[in-house]
Amino acid sequence: MEYRKLIAEAVAAKESAYVPYSHFRVGAAILTRSGEIYSGCNIENASFSATNCAERTAVFKAVSEGRREFEALAVNGDNGDYLPPCGVCRQVLAEFCDLDTFLVILANSEEDYRVMTLGELLPGAFSRESLRAGGTSGDEK
Repeated sequence: MEYRKLIAEAVAAKESAYVPYSHFRVGAAILTRSGEIYSGCNIENASFSATNCAERTAVFKAVSEGRREFEALAVNGDNGDYLPPCGVCRQVLAEFCDLDTFLVILANSEEDYRVMTLGELLPGAFSRESLRAGGTSGDEK
């Protein structure tokens, strides 16, 4: 896989970030199995819990367009270091992505990046299989 294009999209998405409180911009770009790229930026809100991360913005844009199969995500932030997705974003990714094959690219630039699997970032993820394994329908006691 060519990471440079995905990273470039994440870096470009960061420019649209709405961050009047933290002034900490983040951009992300997710690659679908069909080769499409959806980008997103972080969008803050005065009610901080209503803030949406760049990674979730990219995923939600893709899912809202009917895409459900993904290969990789690139993330770039203003911190000057590799910026991993937060726990909530990792869980959202686990809903749609294979833990063992989905790649998360933590990028400072197109030349300086680190690649990890989602499973490395979210060991023991809660998934739809978790709901089936030993779960009950609620009618059983």
